[in-house]
Amino acid sequence: MRILLKILLFPITLILTVILLICEFICTFGTMLLSILAMLLFALALAIMIFLGEVQDGIKTMVLAYLISPYGIPMFAAWLIGKIGLINEWLKAI
Repeated sequence: MRILLKILLFPITLILTVILLICEFICTFGTMLLSILAMLLFALALAIMIFLGEVQDGIKTMVLAYLISPYGIPMFAAWLIGKIGLINEWLKAI
């Protein structure tokens, strides 16, 4: 019975493994690009607060820079990929 279940789950685990590899690549590449953009947004936020005196707009831009930095949305994406990877490993262990 267990062997039959493994045979039935093999295509699912194979597709899930390929999807995870693609998502990990996209997440790594996207994090690199978003890090550069976050640095530029942070510099823009500082310029807005110092030169224009618009502190509220500068803080909004800093929040946006934080969300696209490696500690914001990309960290959530990496966490989600990790959880899907755990599900994939759990299916392989059956």
